[in-house]
Amino acid sequence: MKTSVIPVSAPAWHTVDADGQTIGRLAAKIAHMLRGKHKPTFSPHQLCGDHIILLNIEKLEVSPNKALKKMYYDHTGRPGGFSARTLGKLMMDRPEEVMERAVKGMLPRNRLRPDMLKRLHIIRGTEHKYAPQKPTELKI
Repeated sequence: MKTSVIPVSAPAWHTVDADGQTIGRLAAKIAHMLRGKHKPTFSPHQLCGDHIILLNIEKLEVSPNKALKKMYYDHTGRPGGFSARTLGKLMMDRPEEVMERAVKGMLPRNRLRPDMLKRLHIIRGTEHKYAPQKPTELKI
């Protein structure tokens, strides 16, 4: 069976305001756009997604119960290198990491995932350096 190879068009740039959004629903929409499934020329073996600029990441909505109970675990691989942090603590320190982990978990585990994640630009506040790319605002 032959696979048709559709030439990939230049990726578009979109801005998304995270103010008042929930983590999971926003991550699902962003993963959909990064993968390129919204395009009629989608092909699962090609990098055909768009660039997403995520603004106001520190204003994500998190329920107080989830902020206390949801844990993020890391391990360095060395003895005693285990660390655990709650969602609330991670949102105060590094809200970018919370969204990046959520989107990463919703993308397929293949060779294209690191390249898809490079197209996700997470910004605190509303000022960004991507104005020359003329991003369009996306309502989610």
